[in-house]
Amino acid sequence: MEQYPKTKLNKVIRGAKRASYNKEEINKILDDAFLCHVGYVWQNNAIVIPTAYGRQGDTIYIHGSLKNRMITNLLDAGSASISVTHLDGLVLARSAFHHSANYRSVNVFGKVRKVVDPIEKMKALECILNHMVPGHWDNIRQPNDKEFNATLVMAINIDTASAKVRAEGVVDEKEDHGLPIWAGVVPIRQIASDPVSDTDLQDGIEIPDAVLKYVKNKS
Repeated sequence: MEQYPKTKLNKVIRGAKRASYNKEEINKILDDAFLCHVGYVWQNNAIVIPTAYGRQGDTIYIHGSLKNRMITNLLDAGSASISVTHLDGLVLARSAFHHSANYRSVNVFGKVRKVVDPIEKMKALECILNHMVPGHWDNIRQPNDKEFNATLVMAINIDTASAKVRAEGVVDEKEDHGLPIWAGVVPIRQIASDPVSDTDLQDGIEIPDAVLKYVKNKS
């Protein structure tokens, strides 16, 4: 199993027993999400922004407008960190102290670069869209020159990363087990409902197979 080495950046300190540096597990968590949170500093203020992303190998792609403050600041800084989290359950304990959550999370650290090659840039936009709904790129009108030139794409190399996962039940103090208080886990998952077609669709246009497959897999 290929693993990321532990560094000062990616080493999990709190709850280290739940940490993983396995690349396959980290990529699976990244691929199961579509939104990440990106941290950056602007005028000495720490800011965190949610944004869409796509992964291709050891590269994360994000995009925005040419003057996107987050991306331009990260390009100036030369490096970035992104975070992805899946909430899998609420852990409701007998005591307030031991309430928790089941989750899968990843933190990625790496160098950044502006994507200038037009072929890679278009492939990056395809990667981001297909990360949302696999295969949907082939169903849409692709960016025209004006849209393409107005879009800024940044690549984040996954230099190192770590995952942290909690997937267990309630952990209460033994002396609390006799209390007349309910405890347990409420599982949570994100599901997709039936697609709602736009009211301005031309007659005869059907929902693409890629969308139907996505809904079926997420139901």
